[in-house]
Amino acid sequence: MNNSRLVAINVIEKVLNDNAYSNIVLGIELNKSELSDKDKALVTEIVYGTLKYKYTIDKILCNYIKKGIDKLESFVLNILRISVYQIRYLDKVPSFAVVNEAVNLTKKKSNIGASKLVNGVLRSYLRDETAKYYDEKDNMQRLCFEYSFTKALVKLFIKQYGTETAEKILKGLNYKPDVTVRVNTLKLTYKEIWEKLIKNGYNIEEGYVCPEAIRIIKGKNIENNLLFNEGNITAQDESAMLTARSMEIKPNLQVLDLCSAPGGKTTHIAELMKNTGHILAFDVHENKLSLIEENLKRIGITNTTCDVHDATIYDPNLFEYADRVLIDVPCSGLGIIRKKPEIKWSKSLKDIKSIIEIQRKIMENASKYVKKGGILVYSTCTLNKEENEVNIEWFMNSHPEFKIEPVSYGKFDNINYSDKGYVTIFPNEYMDGFFISKFRKL
Repeated sequence: MNNSRLVAINVIEKVLNDNAYSNIVLGIELNKSELSDKDKALVTEIVYGTLKYKYTIDKILCNYIKKGIDKLESFVLNILRISVYQIRYLDKVPSFAVVNEAVNLTKKKSNIGASKLVNGVLRSYLRDETAKYYDEKDNMQRLCFEYSFTKALVKLFIKQYGTETAEKILKGLNYKPDVTVRVNTLKLTYKEIWEKLIKNGYNIEEGYVCPEAIRIIKGKNIENNLLFNEGNITAQDESAMLTARSMEIKPNLQVLDLCSAPGGKTTHIAELMKNTGHILAFDVHENKLSLIEENLKRIGITNTTCDVHDATIYDPNLFEYADRVLIDVPCSGLGIIRKKPEIKWSKSLKDIKSIIEIQRKIMENASKYVKKGGILVYSTCTLNKEENEVNIEWFMNSHPEFKIEPVSYGKFDNINYSDKGYVTIFPNEYMDGFFISKFRKL
């Protein structure tokens, strides 16, 4: 029997039970496996799809398991989850095949009693075509079930953005993301990289917003491609690309990137500076510096120095050191659920509250590192206004020496320009959710 489902369950177990990152553990498990590219694609689909729709799937399962799902063996629960996902959301896998594989795998990895439970639950679900799993008159229940978000997150988005925009956000966060790459014009032109990607069998499109972006619609894993290994392209979402684009980068600047790992924005700044000037790239985690250094080496960046530094602790040696300071601060990550669906289940509102203090300490320190006339850019990959707009208001009230300078990337349906100057990027099929604010020190 094909073991692709077993690989998928192993990944989901580690993500849900051990708080592992889906993208990291999935890569490790796929590299260990001897699956074909087709089966690896199926595993990826099942893992991300099951994590994305976990709330909905669990609601369905509770309808057929009288004692509830909490007392089930973890493996059995996750075989049920991936099976309901395949039956409900994947057309390419016949339902009878899903049930048979689930039953056989449960027999092999658990016991006969568990396999009978799995068989009974899945067959009951298949027979019950008219079942209702929520009160259709209750809009909150509809949003939670249809988009598979917890009530706490749905309430948060409705409170901050209103029901109509909240539903657009929920929909946007469930889009399946394509891979977007940033071309490195230090080595080749956009046209040369475009032609090489086509020659390598990739189906590609121009970027949605950024002039250096190319969307990979179809093709093999980009990180196994020679163009990537030679540093001609870097995988990066277009929302993240806009960060460096907001900094008025020009040659020979002194730049600080206080929260740099894994180095996507750092290397983008270096590319825009044409490898001139100097960038200090910091991160609080020493083990993450190697990720930045690998990217610098791969791309051919020579103007950047990496070091360990906790951005929440003030360093007097950096006082008014930099022409440009970037603080892409740690955040709740609610804007990147497209790529990391486990954020739906791994983040609590308590986590979100506690991180705001860290963000403000970083903002406070960063403000001292900017030269007079220099630029500070604050960015997050969340849509929580407490971490975005409220932090900006707090910063402006306590730092009259700064003014917000509006940024503009063109007119797009998902880019919201505040009349106060900052920008919220709503998730859609092309971009993650993001927030950017640019300040100039007077």
